[in-house]
Amino acid sequence: MPEKISVVIHTYNCENIIKNCLETVKDFDEIILCDMYSTDKTLEIAKEYGCKIVMHKNVGYADPARNYAISQASNEWVLVVDSDEEITKELKEFLYNFIKEQKTYNGLKVPRLTYCWGEPLEVLYPDYIVRFFRKEAVFYPKEVHGTPVVEGNLYCINKKKRNLAIVHMQERSISGWIQMINQYTDLECEKWKNKDKRFNFWFHSYKSLFIIIEKFFFKNGYKNGIKGFIISVLVFGFYKFLVGCKYWEYKYKNK
Repeated sequence: MPEKISVVIHTYNCENIIKNCLETVKDFDEIILCDMYSTDKTLEIAKEYGCKIVMHKNVGYADPARNYAISQASNEWVLVVDSDEEITKELKEFLYNFIKEQKTYNGLKVPRLTYCWGEPLEVLYPDYIVRFFRKEAVFYPKEVHGTPVVEGNLYCINKKKRNLAIVHMQERSISGWIQMINQYTDLECEKWKNKDKRFNFWFHSYKSLFIIIEKFFFKNGYKNGIKGFIISVLVFGFYKFLVGCKYWEYKYKNK
C-alpha cells in the first residue's frame, strides 16, 4: 500500500491568499486546515477544497497550534504549509518518491524561495525550513519562530534545485513588513525575558549594523538592488536592533 501525506495549513483571515495555496496542495491525500477563528471567507473557501477543519485559539502566531494540528493528521507523513506558500509539482513528486525510497530519515529540510515586489528575494534564499516529517517524530516548541524538533535523521534538499523549494508569496507593503516586525519582535523579546538573556546594548547594536552589511553584500542581497537593501535593513538589521531596544527598555524599567 503506497505511503500517504497529510498537509497541515494554519489560517487566520486568509481569504485573499488561501485559494492559491490550496490549489497547489489539493492533490495530496489529506488537508488539515487549522483555523484561528477567521472572520472572513477563509473557512468557506477551505470547505470548497474538502479540507478537514480544526479550530485553535488565536494567540497571534501559528507555532502553538502546530502540535495540535499535526496530531489531527491521519497519515504518517506530514507537510506543514503556511497560507501564503505554494508547493510546486516537482516538490510534490519529490516528497512521494522520498517516503517510498528513504527508510533512514524522519524529516526533510526544504529550501524556501520568497517572492516580494514581483521577484524572488535572493537575500532570503535558501531559508531552509523543516516542514516535512513523520508525524510521531516531531514536536513544535510553543515560542514564536520555534524550530521543530525531529527525532532521527534529517535529509536536506540541495539548494541548487530551486524547483524543489517551497514558494513563499510574501507580497506585503513596507507598512506590512513594519507591522509584522513590530509584532514578532514583541514575541521575541518575551523569549529573552523568560531566559533572562545577558545583554549589552552597544554590542548588540553593532551586530545589528553588521548583519545588514553581511546580508546585502555577502548573502546576495545586492542581486535585488534596492529591494534587497530594504529587506537586509528591515527584516534582518532593524528586526535585531528593535528586539534589543525593547529588551533594553524592559531591563531599564525593572532595575
